[in-house]
Amino acid sequence: MSAPSQGQLVDFGEAPLLALRNIRKTFGSTTALAGLDIAVKPGELVTVVGPSGCGKSTLFNIVAGLEEPDAGGVIRYRDRSCHAAELLGQVSFMPQRDLLLPWRTVVDNAILAIEVEGVPRKEARARALAMLPEFGLAGFENQYPQQLSGGMRQRVALMRTFLFKRDLMLLDEPFGALDALTRTMMQRWLLDVWHKHRRTVLFITHDIDEAIFLGDRVVAMTARPGAVKLELEVKLPRPRRADLVTDPEFIRLKRLLLDAIEEESIKSFNLSRPAGA
Repeated sequence: MSAPSQGQLVDFGEAPLLALRNIRKTFGSTTALAGLDIAVKPGELVTVVGPSGCGKSTLFNIVAGLEEPDAGGVIRYRDRSCHAAELLGQVSFMPQRDLLLPWRTVVDNAILAIEVEGVPRKEARARALAMLPEFGLAGFENQYPQQLSGGMRQRVALMRTFLFKRDLMLLDEPFGALDALTRTMMQRWLLDVWHKHRRTVLFITHDIDEAIFLGDRVVAMTARPGAVKLELEVKLPRPRRADLVTDPEFIRLKRLLLDAIEEESIKSFNLSRPAGA
């Protein structure tokens, strides 16, 4: 069967908010993604893991509308097929770094996206001030980024992402630079905020425990060129408790993901070795 053309409607099953089919992306002689299929349902939190260089960031750039996939793939958002460029501004995207502006206070950094969108400054600040307690930032509205801890900076960046109200949020390793204790606390806090707002989230991480702890589903990618290697539904109860990591089902899922990623990492290493090495 020939690959569907861009713009052609495809049956993706139960009405997802976002669905990608047969996505391929090349950069010169390098193929970053090949035959990638993924779907995210409304209100779902889907985590994405995979070996280094597997194309996770390329996937996010496509969903954010920053990169167009090669011809032949289909992107479907809100029950219609579209080009990646049409997603620009339709999703909220938090990259790995917090990207806070050092000359703006906490509240002024938080409103940056909606201010650029055209929300009057007074209204934008009122929205942010009302949300500060929920993000653990009450009393810090006039502080500058250099006065904050790493965890607090990430909360400001996440608050900025939540204020930019879009149904789909892309979070690219938001806790990757934090120490283990702060990271664990941030994971539990994020789940509380997500449960309240019920945004649809696609979350990239290198941490398998984090992927299982946060996700409704975990998608493991192959080594480059990236595709879906394994997809696991996480049926562990919510709200997620800290001791969940000792649950036999958690350990079973972790073992499956470790095996899959180790296999792909070995494959990637062997492909990268010089001939005869």
